[in-house]
Amino acid sequence: MHGAAGGFSTCISKDKGSNDERPKTQCIMALSEVYWDHQIPLPKLAPVQAKVTVALLALLCFINSYDGEFVFDDSEAIVNNKDLRPATPLNNIWSNDFWGSNLSSNSSHKSYRPLTVLTFRLSYLLAGGLHPVGFHVLNIILHAVISALMIDVFAILIGGLAHDETGRVLNNAPKTSLLAALFFAAHPVHTESVAGIVGRADLLCALFFQLSFLTYCKAFKRGSDRDDRFSVQWVVVSLSLCAAAMLCKEQGITVLGVNAAFDVLLICNVNVYELSQRLLLRKNPLDVSEILRTGLLTRLALMGLGGLSMLYARWRIMGTGPPAFTEVDNPASFEENVFLRIVNYNYYYSLNAWLLLCPWWLCFDWSMGCVPLIKSATDWRMVWLLLLWCVLIGLISQALCSQDNQRRRTLTLGLVLLVVPFLPACNLFFRVGFVIAERVLYLSSAGYCLLLAYSLGHCCCRWSKHKKLLCVSVVGLLSVYVARCALRSHQWRSERSLFTSALSVCPLNAKVHYNVGKNLADRGNTTTAIQYYREAVRLHPSYVHAMNNLGNILKERNELIEAEQLLSKAVSIQPDFAAAWMNLGIVQNSLQKFEDAELSYWNAIRFRKKYPDCYYNLGRLYADQNRHVDALNAWRNATVLKPDHSLAWNNMVILLDNTGNLGQAELIGREALKLLPNDHTIMFSLANVLGKQQKYKESEGFFLQALRINPNSASCHGNLAVLYHRWGKLELAKKHYELSLNLDPEAPGTRENYNMLRRKLDQLKRLTP
Repeated sequence: MHGAAGGFSTCISKDKGSNDERPKTQCIMALSEVYWDHQIPLPKLAPVQAKVTVALLALLCFINSYDGEFVFDDSEAIVNNKDLRPATPLNNIWSNDFWGSNLSSNSSHKSYRPLTVLTFRLSYLLAGGLHPVGFHVLNIILHAVISALMIDVFAILIGGLAHDETGRVLNNAPKTSLLAALFFAAHPVHTESVAGIVGRADLLCALFFQLSFLTYCKAFKRGSDRDDRFSVQWVVVSLSLCAAAMLCKEQGITVLGVNAAFDVLLICNVNVYELSQRLLLRKNPLDVSEILRTGLLTRLALMGLGGLSMLYARWRIMGTGPPAFTEVDNPASFEENVFLRIVNYNYYYSLNAWLLLCPWWLCFDWSMGCVPLIKSATDWRMVWLLLLWCVLIGLISQALCSQDNQRRRTLTLGLVLLVVPFLPACNLFFRVGFVIAERVLYLSSAGYCLLLAYSLGHCCCRWSKHKKLLCVSVVGLLSVYVARCALRSHQWRSERSLFTSALSVCPLNAKVHYNVGKNLADRGNTTTAIQYYREAVRLHPSYVHAMNNLGNILKERNELIEAEQLLSKAVSIQPDFAAAWMNLGIVQNSLQKFEDAELSYWNAIRFRKKYPDCYYNLGRLYADQNRHVDALNAWRNATVLKPDHSLAWNNMVILLDNTGNLGQAELIGREALKLLPNDHTIMFSLANVLGKQQKYKESEGFFLQALRINPNSASCHGNLAVLYHRWGKLELAKKHYELSLNLDPEAPGTRENYNMLRRKLDQLKRLTP
């Protein structure tokens, strides 16, 4: 191995091929250039050129998603998340979860990612509102930056940590690290993280993950001949960046595992296989002083203490404990048979590996029957488990037992980078809320790309005669990746294309059919939406949200009996489903089952204390029963819980008007307009009240103001005409009667009033000399 002049000498032990019986330590600075690197069919680019190339490829893959909509989880995390609004106190992001719910709530998802939410809030401020372009552009730029930085990460993991005379890190594997970074930049499994705005959590986590690792490497850049010297300050900075990664997404803490493996395998050059043999066979007892002298234990202790502190802080922040997931979120974790549970977990691992190997079948959601459980050992899918572990065992044996130091190090660190970031999603430590999630593979894919680049380099060494064929294969693979990224990111541009694309990948997934139906219903195509909702319920008979939405559509189509059956079934399956209780009450009210409707409304309020819409509907029920005081109290509760509840305010004014309480109606109307100064419906109702009190001038003002906001309101023109008619301003009354009839020729009472006015005008003309 070759040393480099000037710089910190890293202590490593000799390779297993040494003639010494016992491994000894020697201080060297640099590792030799990776022998297969020059065989890689890529040009050797300068560092800046390489990073620009990788960044441009990353931009090329995902640039067509820049003007996409808010899709799927973006609705809850961004569109409906009040923590993004400037009016919301900034401190709220530190006490709420990723979705804007308080962490102490039992319904909270417990995803604590305040730094990610902070960037969403910044995007909101810069864009001047909920304009998705700015959100998407930042995601694409982040992926380009991360892809470029991957060159530095791969260079160290493959070629070792070495410095030149100026202290800059040398890249002993420029072609291999470039190839791995190109694969990473263009891997289609990243589409969800880049094209989906909520994927920014994965992007920011990966960025701080990289910075934490690269900063940890800086701890060994010292000008000293002492073997035990390292910079504690840089280790602390690395831990701080790890904490930042964790505040972007929980997966960020896994960088500590990668840092530890890097320290053990590369800085201290520990041969894990040889070390295990010495410990198990008690041959050549381990010299603890050698390990102590390298400072490894100190560094591991610092990282262990930092990691435990972060985990403790995270647990305290979670408040009520881990989130509660249902069987549909992760069915394997609810399997009572331990053997079958383990088998299905391993089947999930094999599917994740397949997504890395062949990222063609991609889906926004893999739950609800998309991946049927393995129920017996004779299931043919057991083959995939065996294949996965055969490959892993083969890689691990090469990583541990190879006589080639460079191969051993590259394979080991590649496997570490593949496996360690995936550990939080593997169900071993806690139950996760998904079956497969492409976004959690963002960091793990870096390990796969490193192993893939190594494999191609190894093939180039062994089959140098077929170098052109390998070159064509590399170009072909990258071209396929780019094309697949472009297609998949285009599908992520809208919910319609995203949801429909999943039908061919997961036809058994009830949630896919539900989302397609919901999207169709939102666009007004309720007939087709019904078909998809019915299919969702057929695939998953206890899918209460599909039943609720289907019941709502049937209610609007006046198919009340079936709507009542569906909603009743939904609340029997999930008794605390407040929205279904409210919708059931609306249907029962329409069926004139008033007692049942009232009970349903109160059940909804019992399960959701702050439910203004339910109080509004309860008020309508009471109004239909002429229980005026109860109706007013219900609507008042709705406005207390939601001060901008326009319908509740308006109904109070109308009810008081209809019951002759004009003074109270006026007070309520004026109170409402203080909160909703541009609500033309409340202006209209208040104008009617003032007109009946013969406050004609004020009434006219509110009618005209309402018409400025909504000039095509036939009823507003008609009532203003009535006001002028009573006021004696007959020409203005005639004008507005005509405007009302032009807008709505069938407006009730307007034609009669107009004819009455014309007769009066004719009489006046005859009386005029």
